[in-house]
Amino acid sequence: MIDIAGRVYDHSWKIDPIVRSLIDTDFYKLLMCQSVHRNRPDVTVEFGLFNRSPAVRLAEIVDESELREQLDHARSLRLSRGESTWLRGNTFYGKRAMFSAEFIEWLEGVQLPPYQLSVRDGQYALSFEGSWPEVMLWEIPALAILMELRSRSVLGGMGRFELQVLYARAMAHVWEKVERLAGIDGLRLADFGTRRRHSFLWQDWCVQALQERLGPSFTGTSNCLIAMRREVEAIGTNAHELPMVYAALADSDEDLRGAPYRVMQDWQEEHDGNLRIILPDTFGSEAFLRDAPAWLAEWTGMRIDSGDPVAGGEMAIEWWRRHGHDPRHKRLIFSDGLDVDEIERLATHFAGRAQASFGWGTMLTNDFRGFVAGDRLAPFSLVCKATAANGRPTVKLSDNPNKAMGPPDEVARYRAVFGTPAQAQRSVIV
Repeated sequence: MIDIAGRVYDHSWKIDPIVRSLIDTDFYKLLMCQSVHRNRPDVTVEFGLFNRSPAVRLAEIVDESELREQLDHARSLRLSRGESTWLRGNTFYGKRAMFSAEFIEWLEGVQLPPYQLSVRDGQYALSFEGSWPEVMLWEIPALAILMELRSRSVLGGMGRFELQVLYARAMAHVWEKVERLAGIDGLRLADFGTRRRHSFLWQDWCVQALQERLGPSFTGTSNCLIAMRREVEAIGTNAHELPMVYAALADSDEDLRGAPYRVMQDWQEEHDGNLRIILPDTFGSEAFLRDAPAWLAEWTGMRIDSGDPVAGGEMAIEWWRRHGHDPRHKRLIFSDGLDVDEIERLATHFAGRAQASFGWGTMLTNDFRGFVAGDRLAPFSLVCKATAANGRPTVKLSDNPNKAMGPPDEVARYRAVFGTPAQAQRSVIV
């Protein structure tokens, strides 16, 4: 097992670049990229960085030259032969050849496109523009780079002994959490912690801890590189990016209302089984389910990613019942800012009523709260989202108004078009 504290202290840039592979990314990005490459390859998009924790003034913490160095390194990466072979030949969700030969050939030649970086009021303005299938691949590396550079900045002034104690405490903390989770009957849990991890080495250690203690209750990791190296399942389906961009491309209000379901139609043509997971909250779950076509009820499950998770799960159960399906045979995937208390609560609440699964993210791979003076290693909320498609602004309403994104006039228009009701605000921690 790697001595993380020693590696941090004896830091070698060549040994530990922050992003070390094009597949050091979340599995759903590759699945979505293949769908976009097939269905919307000519769309031009813009992505931008958003720090939803403005008190963390990244440009005053992270050195700009180091940030550029890591971003430039990410642009130098290419898919290796071994990685290509893994993607071509591995079985994902019980299906071989998940990725087409045409897509893999394209991916083998991909280089991350140029970036634009500036500083505004103590924050980095980082953006990317270009072909959708290429630009979308920046999201996870960009977030991972900034999160780990922040960690490295805080750790840089610590001595070897201090680092050893820090990581020993952090390991014990994670292990205590995992021990509690091991007591949940029928638990199904995956690592969703790539985008806001403390570091690559730390995420890899956390995955090993889950493997060791949870056994078959640990269903896999969203991180493709770790999945390949640790021989575990790569986990993921789709995200808000698809309906956000499809909606931005709509030419009328009627076309806009149908955009989320066109995403589902394109997805259904490519995937079946456990990859057919509905993500309903992009423009409000209640509105999505109210107008959803009946064929969507045949899908395997639903991911609850914003708003009150109990209310979201109950809404899904009632929707399945109205369409004549037994919710006990459907999967509810919870993934919004989870930690152990919430996982225990949700597992208990939905036991015997639906098949609950959990995507444990930032609070698995970046929970260093209270370990450093001033809590300078505490996790914070950083996102990288599509902001425009073919020159039109994108919008996300969410089930939590504090996660809404887009120009105010467009947000208001989307609320009117989708008939999204008033929503309760919830604190955004990560």
